[in-house]
Amino acid sequence: MQVTNIAILGTIFIFLVSIGGCKTLPQRDLKEVGVEIPAHWSGAQESDRSLPEHWIETFGDQSLSDLVRNALTENYELKAVAARVGVAAAQARIDGSSRWPQLFFSADHQQVQIREAGFGSSRFGVFEALFGLSWELDVWGRIRDQQQSTAQEAKATVADFQGARLSLAARVTQSYFELIEAKLQSVVAEQSINDRRKIADFVQGRFRRGLTRGLDLRLALTDLANAEAQYMRARDQMQIIARRLEILLGRYPAGDLMETTSLPELPVAIPAGLPSELLERRPDLMAAFDRLRAADLRTSSSMKLLLPRITLTAAGGTRSTDLTDLVDPRAVAWNVFIGLMQPLFTGGRIQGEIAKNEARAEESLNFYKHTVLNAFQDVEEALATEEWLRKQAEVLKEAVEQTEASQKLAVYSYRHGLIEILTLLDSYRSTLNAQSAYLSVKRQLLNNRVNLYLALGGGF
Repeated sequence: MQVTNIAILGTIFIFLVSIGGCKTLPQRDLKEVGVEIPAHWSGAQESDRSLPEHWIETFGDQSLSDLVRNALTENYELKAVAARVGVAAAQARIDGSSRWPQLFFSADHQQVQIREAGFGSSRFGVFEALFGLSWELDVWGRIRDQQQSTAQEAKATVADFQGARLSLAARVTQSYFELIEAKLQSVVAEQSINDRRKIADFVQGRFRRGLTRGLDLRLALTDLANAEAQYMRARDQMQIIARRLEILLGRYPAGDLMETTSLPELPVAIPAGLPSELLERRPDLMAAFDRLRAADLRTSSSMKLLLPRITLTAAGGTRSTDLTDLVDPRAVAWNVFIGLMQPLFTGGRIQGEIAKNEARAEESLNFYKHTVLNAFQDVEEALATEEWLRKQAEVLKEAVEQTEASQKLAVYSYRHGLIEILTLLDSYRSTLNAQSAYLSVKRQLLNNRVNLYLALGGGF
């Protein structure tokens, strides 16, 4: 009879295992993004070179490289992201602990006093040493799925950290370029002030001699004041950018300015690689895919809540008035229970949990596809923007040369009475605007190259 019961229980167990084994995870593929991935970028030329391993070094600026390394070490925001990686790893360890037996031990001592009518009272001490064990046998892999889900979340957090490092390096680099541009803009504005002051002095001298109108002097002085205001704006922009850069470096925002006063040359065009390679290189895409896998595992774990739970429980210990009896194995009393619990009615709680996790998995899937499309957009836009900025830089360089030449001619013509003061002042404004715009485009080219490195998931 006992053999028959064991056989029946074994048959039921095998049947339940087969039910649990029917739950399989969706097969996910990085390249399943909802749209066809093109063979090449529309704005890139084919190249047999690979993406630079350390893109910061391509700018050839040692001061920049030192600043980026300092920021990666001292930036407090990045340290906070690194701490979140530790939190996620610890949570994965916590969730995985349920797969193992939980063993507890406790020891205590009690003083007991007994009073008996007519016989006084007696007092004695009682020693206890108790242990307990509980273990849910993860037959269906429910706890394992939950642990692996948390592990995938931890993996995604690591990718977030890598993305944060890239983002910080890009922000430091772009702020560095913006600071240099602001310095150069102030130099250009200061030179313009000197030139316009010479014109104002010249006009004022002619006015004193009665050779020109008061209106000409007023216009020259107004133009000089406007140039001085533009210089002040450039100086103010310098201190704003310097303080922002110091925060990124983990320093007090004192507004200290660096000595570098020239923008580096734009590095040679970089190979963008294939669009499909982006999916395995960008940290944000890897993090989104890891979170999708985590959502699938949570869904699988919640589905297995419908299956029976098999638990093993044991308890035992000793209780004695004599401390030496606690170490006597013959005095130990213990018991072991094995139980099976099958959910029958939970008011829709389990079904709701399954529906919630399925919806979150669908949300994660669509978020991953959306993130991929945005990543493709980042690369395509950066490639196209570089092309247009290069053309704009060429045109503005020519404009600077032409306005500088026209300014010299305007000064000569005004001194000889061939043009009005407005034409002269307009030539100065055109020169300043062209020089300022050219500096701005040169900086935009550098910043856009940083955006391209970031969009391609380049490392350093």
